Amino acid sequence: MKYFFRILILSILMGCGATKLKQIDADNIPKTSEVSNESVAVSPTDIKSTSATESTKRTNSKSSTSKLQFSDDTRVKGILNFLASDELEGRDSGSEGIEKAAQFIEGIFTQNKIAPYFDSYRDTLSNFSKPSYNIVGWLEGNDTALKNEFILIGAHYDHIGRIEPEGGDSIANGANDNASGTTTVLELARYFGNARTNKRSIMFVLFSAEEKGLLGSKHLAEKLKAQNLNLYLVLNYEMVGVPLLDKEYLTYASGYEKSNLAQVCNAYAGQELVGFLPTAQKFGLFQRSDNYPFYEAFNVPAHTFCTFDFTNFDQYHKVGDEADLMDFEHMAYLVNQFIPVVEGVANTPLKEIKYN
Repeated sequence: MKYFFRILILSILMGCGATKLKQIDADNIPKTSEVSNESVAVSPTDIKSTSATESTKRTNSKSSTSKLQFSDDTRVKGILNFLASDELEGRDSGSEGIEKAAQFIEGIFTQNKIAPYFDSYRDTLSNFSKPSYNIVGWLEGNDTALKNEFILIGAHYDHIGRIEPEGGDSIANGANDNASGTTTVLELARYFGNARTNKRSIMFVLFSAEEKGLLGSKHLAEKLKAQNLNLYLVLNYEMVGVPLLDKEYLTYASGYEKSNLAQVCNAYAGQELVGFLPTAQKFGLFQRSDNYPFYEAFNVPAHTFCTFDFTNFDQYHKVGDEADLMDFEHMAYLVNQFIPVVEGVANTPLKEIKYN
């Protein structure tokens, strides 16, 4: 997220496959995480509705109605607690800590039937000095024609490692930035890996070296372009661990004005799921996350969803970006609202999301 907000912070100040390693065993995940990599089958009876009162409480949206419920706060808490734990030492690219995160992600992909897109889940970065990997899985579409079109769902799983100590703590755990986005992608992968309701193919990607200048997404975008991937859409998640304040929508999309993505999302969600944040446009956030290299390489709709609005979280790139500050109910709700969105855009006969 460093690259994502570098220009913003300056403006505010001025104007205001590798070698296979042993997989992490579920018993080694902290007991407080309450998470398992166990595959969970999905059927329509598993999807329950919440009351309009609960939905309104969770989203601060006056227009909320009953919504799908697949993920829950216990599940997202377990995943995020591990990714943001001190054991991973801030997940700096090329570090031992991010290696543990990579193994954890691979385990979730494997046990939820998300196949490696390449020979293994690991896509070795060609543009970074230390051995670093994007983790890339995919789920083939179930329609003979549409399966040749791809939707990429991504988030960066790296952070900035150890920094200047504060109160004796030097680990920048990166709970909001971006264990929250990583957790969202993993929960969407768990749903679709078991439900298998997608006609188009879906690629699930956790990017490395975003904090070094979007290096993981730049590498993968160029690689997939050279392979002539038929990419339709990129949905990226950044800092979604705390809810927006006093907004009528659940999340905003970078580059909101560039396409009809928000309108399509809102139609499938049945509420104002995605809105316009003027600050995001003002500071060019469209260009500052892992969606952008795919926009440059493929010229397809590619956006980042975020719930950090520069007023609701003050631990950006600090040691205080800890798991206990995250709103797990909000995170689970966000996952649940994006399930019908992804399902919808994956299954329409024609591509409905287009640049304006």
